[in-house]
Amino acid sequence: MNAIPTIARWPRRHILVAFTFLACIIAYSDRVNISVAAVAMKERFGWSQTEKGLVLSAFFVGYMLFMFIAGLLATRFGGKRVLGFSVLAWSVFTLLTPAAASVSFGVLIAARIAMGIGEAGMFPGAYELIARWAPPSERARAVARMLSGVPAGTVIGLMGTGWLVQLYGWPMAFYAFGVLGLLWVVIWFRAVENDPAADRRLGPDERALLLAPVRPTTEKVESVRMLRWLAHPRVLSIVIAHFATTWNLYVLLSWLPSYFRDVQGLSIANAGLFSAAPWLTMFAVTNVAALLSDRMIQRGVNVTTTRKLMQCSGLVLCAVFLLATRTAHSPGAALLLLCAATGALGGAWCGYAVAIVDVAPRHSGVLGGFSNTFATIPGIVGVAVTGWLVDVTGTYSAAFVLTAVVSVLGALVFGLLFNARPIIE
Repeated sequence: MNAIPTIARWPRRHILVAFTFLACIIAYSDRVNISVAAVAMKERFGWSQTEKGLVLSAFFVGYMLFMFIAGLLATRFGGKRVLGFSVLAWSVFTLLTPAAASVSFGVLIAARIAMGIGEAGMFPGAYELIARWAPPSERARAVARMLSGVPAGTVIGLMGTGWLVQLYGWPMAFYAFGVLGLLWVVIWFRAVENDPAADRRLGPDERALLLAPVRPTTEKVESVRMLRWLAHPRVLSIVIAHFATTWNLYVLLSWLPSYFRDVQGLSIANAGLFSAAPWLTMFAVTNVAALLSDRMIQRGVNVTTTRKLMQCSGLVLCAVFLLATRTAHSPGAALLLLCAATGALGGAWCGYAVAIVDVAPRHSGVLGGFSNTFATIPGIVGVAVTGWLVDVTGTYSAAFVLTAVVSVLGALVFGLLFNARPIIE
C-alpha cells in the first residue's frame, strides 16, 4: 500500500536521469550484441578478421555523420523528442539486422550505418536534458548515472547475447534487444517532460531548485558565434579527451570477446561472460568517481582541478593496465588487468563528460554532439585498425600499445588546456 506514494515522492529529476540511464543501457546492448554475435556470424558467412572489423565499425559511420545535426536538433526541439525518436530508430534497425545480413554483406553494412544514424541522438538529447534537470551540485552524479548505462548495457549485451546465441542462434540477440527499445519508447513519451517548468508533477521544493539556475535555451545561436566558441581551446581539450576515452572504449567494446576467444581460448559463451566483468568494474568506478567529484567541489576543490584529476588519471591508468595485458598468460590475469583498465576509464568520464555541461550549460546538446562527432572516429578507425593489426601481427599487443599512446596524449592535452569556466552562458 505504501509503494505507490513512495515512487510518487521520488524527485522528478531522478526519474528523468533514470530513463536516460535505461536508454543508455539499451543503446549499448544494441551496440555490443554484434561483437559477440559476430563471432558466430564470421563462421556462418566466412568473414576475415578485416571484414568482421568493417561490420563492427560500420555503425560508427552513420553515428558520426548525424551526431552534430542531432545536437542542433536537441537544442532546437528539446532533448525529449530527439532522444525518444533516436531510441525508436535504432531499435527498428536492430530488429532488421539479421534480415540484412542474410541478403548480403553490403546490405548489412548499410543497416549498421542506419542504426548508427538512429543512435546519434542519444547523447546530445541526454546532455540537453541533464543541463535542464540537474542542478550544478549534482551535475557529475547525473552525467555519471546516465553514462553508467554504458557498462551496464555492455554487460547485459555481452552476457545476454552469449546466452541467446548459444541457445537460440545469433539472430535472436537482435530481435530481443530491439523489442526492449520499442517498449522504452512507449513509456518515455508518457513519463517525462522536456523542461522542469512544464512538469505539473514537480513538487514546490524541486521546482525552486531546478528553475533557479540559468536553463538551456531553444534559441538559435548565430553561426559565427557558434564557430568561435566551438574553436575555443577549452572545447578542443574536451574533444581530444573525449576522442582518447572513446578510442579505449570502442576498441574494448568491439574486441574483448574476440580477444578472450582467440588469445585466451575461451568458448563463445565464456568469452561473453569474461568480457562482461570489466564493464561491471567500470559501472562501479564511474558512480564512485562521480560522488567523489561532487563532494570534492562541495568542499572547496576547484572545478577545473577536479575535472582534470578525473580525466587525466583515468586515461593514464587505463594505458598502464592495457600495456600490462600484453604479458597476461592466463584468462584470470588478463581479466584482472582489463577490469582495472576499464575501471580507470570510468573515472575519466567524470572529466570530459561533465565538462561539456560546465563549459556550455545552455548549449550542452550542441557541444555534446560536436565533441561526440570527433569522438566517434575511433569507432571507425580504431575498431577497423585493431582488426587489421590483429590480421597482420597475429596478436593484440600492437593494438594495445596504440591505444595506450592515444590515452597518454589525450591526458596531456586535457591537462594543459582545459578550464571549467563557461564559454557561452
